[in-house]
Amino acid sequence: MEPEVYGRPLMECSSFIASSAFPDPELHGRGFLARLSGSTAEFMSMWKHMFIGPTPFFVNDEGNVEMQLVPALPSWLFEDETSDNDPTLDEDGSHVVSFKLFAKILVIYHNPGAKNIYGESPKHYKVTMTDGSVSTVDGPTIPTELALKIRRTTGVASVDAYF
Repeated sequence: MEPEVYGRPLMECSSFIASSAFPDPELHGRGFLARLSGSTAEFMSMWKHMFIGPTPFFVNDEGNVEMQLVPALPSWLFEDETSDNDPTLDEDGSHVVSFKLFAKILVIYHNPGAKNIYGESPKHYKVTMTDGSVSTVDGPTIPTELALKIRRTTGVASVDAYF
């Protein structure tokens, strides 16, 4: 089978392949993964709650969408004293942990002292756009205009959250 027809390298696994009996001829021979298992979905839900919080986007009292990151991260994710690896530090010496939001936007948590962050909102944010411009947001919530850009992944390169 040709990798171009299969839709991925032949060494990657797929749960099923669309046969020539499938109604859309564009998909014939392409590999697909099945839906998530219960344990995988549960893990992803736990990861979301740990790294993002229960409700990252919400409607405020004025009816506008805002964003608030409320992670629940233990100190050992920032610095594991049982590991031989050095912690990752920013230019100010704060411990950092990062992830990709919506597989596009780099989110970096800056945690001075590598303390536990359980249900704590950042003190401020720095939102960097793909054009290089930077918006600083004081307080625990990101206002509507930036929140919607983040939600739509429109022109946002990264979000730095400072605890």
